[in-house]
Amino acid sequence: MALRIGNFELAAPVVLAPMAGVTNAPFRALCRRYGPGLLYVNEMVMANALVHGNAKTQRMVSFAPDESPRSLQIYGSDPTVLGEAVRKVVDGGIVDHIDLNFGCPAQKVTRRGGGAAVPLKRNLLRAILRAAVSAASPHGIPVTAKFRIGISDDLETFLDTGRIAEEEGVAAIALHARTAQQHYAGEADWSRITELKQAVTSIPVLGNGDIWEAADALAMVAETGCDGVVIGRGCLGRPWLFGDLVAAFEGKELPPPPRLGEVALIIAEHARLLVEHSGPFGIREFRKHASWYLTGYPVGGEMRRRFSMVDSLGELDDLLAMVDPSMELPPGGQRIRRGHTNGPIKVVLPEGYLDRLDDLEVPDDGAVVALGGG
Repeated sequence: MALRIGNFELAAPVVLAPMAGVTNAPFRALCRRYGPGLLYVNEMVMANALVHGNAKTQRMVSFAPDESPRSLQIYGSDPTVLGEAVRKVVDGGIVDHIDLNFGCPAQKVTRRGGGAAVPLKRNLLRAILRAAVSAASPHGIPVTAKFRIGISDDLETFLDTGRIAEEEGVAAIALHARTAQQHYAGEADWSRITELKQAVTSIPVLGNGDIWEAADALAMVAETGCDGVVIGRGCLGRPWLFGDLVAAFEGKELPPPPRLGEVALIIAEHARLLVEHSGPFGIREFRKHASWYLTGYPVGGEMRRRFSMVDSLGELDDLLAMVDPSMELPPGGQRIRRGHTNGPIKVVLPEGYLDRLDDLEVPDDGAVVALGGG
């Protein structure tokens, strides 16, 4: 099963979802080792910060010399600024693929009219997509878009979002089959991916949500007819999942989950790569990854606590030397959820946002809790 996005034909129809603080260059390097030839998207960056040359954002936009395609997700709610941001990274030859975020439910994003708030304003959505595609197309850079079902069950936007993206020349779209209000709670509703695939027929439609192991990806494609899958929380602490996914789509037998000794080697390498990438702070960045790597393995609460407080590479090595390398993952361990599990949440929008859905402007005069939850 092949997937083509722009001029890139992927080895399997699999894309790494951009995740803040996770899908940086070190993590992508590990994932590529297990599943070469897939699309691995860098963590989300803000259009405004790109345009104004924010130093932290510039550091986030980093790729390994051998990384291809170099993929970056951008979010913003101003078509002009977002177009300038895309133009800056494509004119500079920094990226080979742009993904646009219309699904982030974080309050700090939606309260400014970004992320999941954008599709409510269809004219604004169209203007942003048009600006991005216009800036990227002279370089042959494909633009894709990722979004959710909508803000809530009463404010669904995904079908219109998909159709508008198709009309504006977007190369592929991806649906996280939850609402913003749902956040990461409950089950993803794969039937909505089916609806989107039936509504948008000329570009690839990808599905996202509750893919914890390779069999889930095959099930999603079979059930929904989607053209590929986007992997988020299922790969946290499990970069080898991408190797499993490639094997599954090729009809090959999957290897058993790695023993803890194999995982310990990956843990040590990931931590060192993060320290090289982020300096001394990298070991603190790694703490959350340590928790994810150990998920499912019966190492005990005290050992988990010590990993969660690790303060140096030497201390990490000492802890790794104490684990039982022969320890196996119990049945069902792969399906233990990692990352965010909270929800429903209150979705915060700019003041008056729902009263002016035809406007191209995003009001910047405070914020209001638009919908309850949590």
